[in-house]
Amino acid sequence: MQSTAARSIGDGAPGHPIRALPARYTHKYLILAICCLSLFIVSTDATIVNVALPSIGRELGSTISGLQWTIDAYTLVLASLLMLSGSTADRIGRRRTFQIGLVLFGVGSLLCSLAPSVGWLVVFRMIQAVGGSMLNPVAMSIITATFADPKQRVRAVGVWSAVVGVSLGLGPVLGGYLTDSVGWRAIFLVNVPVVILALALTALFVPESKSGRVGRFDPVGQGLVILLLAALVGGLIEGPNLGWLSVGTIALFVVFAIAVVGLISYERRRTDPLVDVRFFRSVPFSSAVATAIFAYASNGAFLFLITLYLQEVRGFTPFEAGLHTLPVAVTQMICAPLSGRLVAEFGTRVPLVLSGLALAVAAGVLTTIGAHTSIAILLCAFAVFGVGLGLVNAPITNTAVSGMPKSRVGSAAAVASTSRQVGISLGVALAGTLTGVHGMARVGGDFALSTHTMWWTIVGLGAGISILAVLANTARARRSVEDIAYLVRRIQRQRQPGHQ
Repeated sequence: MQSTAARSIGDGAPGHPIRALPARYTHKYLILAICCLSLFIVSTDATIVNVALPSIGRELGSTISGLQWTIDAYTLVLASLLMLSGSTADRIGRRRTFQIGLVLFGVGSLLCSLAPSVGWLVVFRMIQAVGGSMLNPVAMSIITATFADPKQRVRAVGVWSAVVGVSLGLGPVLGGYLTDSVGWRAIFLVNVPVVILALALTALFVPESKSGRVGRFDPVGQGLVILLLAALVGGLIEGPNLGWLSVGTIALFVVFAIAVVGLISYERRRTDPLVDVRFFRSVPFSSAVATAIFAYASNGAFLFLITLYLQEVRGFTPFEAGLHTLPVAVTQMICAPLSGRLVAEFGTRVPLVLSGLALAVAAGVLTTIGAHTSIAILLCAFAVFGVGLGLVNAPITNTAVSGMPKSRVGSAAAVASTSRQVGISLGVALAGTLTGVHGMARVGGDFALSTHTMWWTIVGLGAGISILAVLANTARARRSVEDIAYLVRRIQRQRQPGHQ
């Protein structure tokens, strides 16, 4: 009898039978390491850039809004393409998609390191993001297909989650060190050899796999998602520059509204929608999406503002600024696994309420910061902020997929992941708008006071997370989950061949 280790990691669906593979494809933990390598560079890139923003602004002569776009161009494209990349991988092959993503991410990183202006840097960041959208969700699919044993899969996902924490923690420190010692361009250039190594290892050790059933491509839905996200974030970032009542700003928000209505109307009629709007009838699912946006908007704004504050107001070097953000990463790494245990023991309400409270308390402390605030107070606030971020992830995913039919769990989780990136984009956009520094080349000495409005906004977002946690666990919320599950199953039965 053929051993499990010698079999393909394919789905075994019709047209994709399980077949024997060369021995090199059976090293599961090496495959996990390769996937984690891609996660590391993509996750690190999300935080490594923040600490280099002041240096980028000075060298390229960028305004604060240009620096906002440097962050948001990446997260917007990533958010827009995550679901498409996942379905593309299922269709044409996960390894092939993963390799294409690595190439695009590597090329984008190289171009970023050569960018002659902030405009070109934003364009090259978008290329990076196209590649990044093909890495993390596809790598997770590869891991799921590789580890068939549930216990091994749980351990593999645990390693995967730990890498997220490590990469987020190392990002600012590594970015600060490279910016100080070599220059900000090195933070992008360092990705290139890692990508080359990952490409070689993927070709040698990762087998190809596809899904047995793949939904049809939805170009209209994909286009509408890109349009609504770009219009919303563009309006928030450029509104202060153009004027809130200017034709350009109003046009952006009108496009956003039209795209939202169009997406809902169109997706409701599709057999295989990119975004299944029926999910939002589930109170827990809608709460999970809102919670993800609230939490990651807080995170995006925090990283953007604190980086500028530590360097431009307090006079720290990029490396010193990165070191000062370590309490956020450390407490986040500690609380992430604790959150999973709390969900298993008490459900999602307890960790989400605690997360919201932690974010609100930390932001409340930051509403008092000035140009000479004690570093001890700052570090304590940063540590509490990390607690809030660490507790939020596990219950978001759990709440999003709770009660969903198995055939829709992946789609629900993808929407939750997209919401995280949307939240970061909105947080960075709001940070510039509410502080009033959008058109400046550099922030002034009164920048600390101007951030207080954003910190109070995060206090409100934290309170919102706690309130949503309570609402998502009511009897009415549980009934809404049962209703949506019944609706999805009924529609699936109606679409089966031979159904009368």
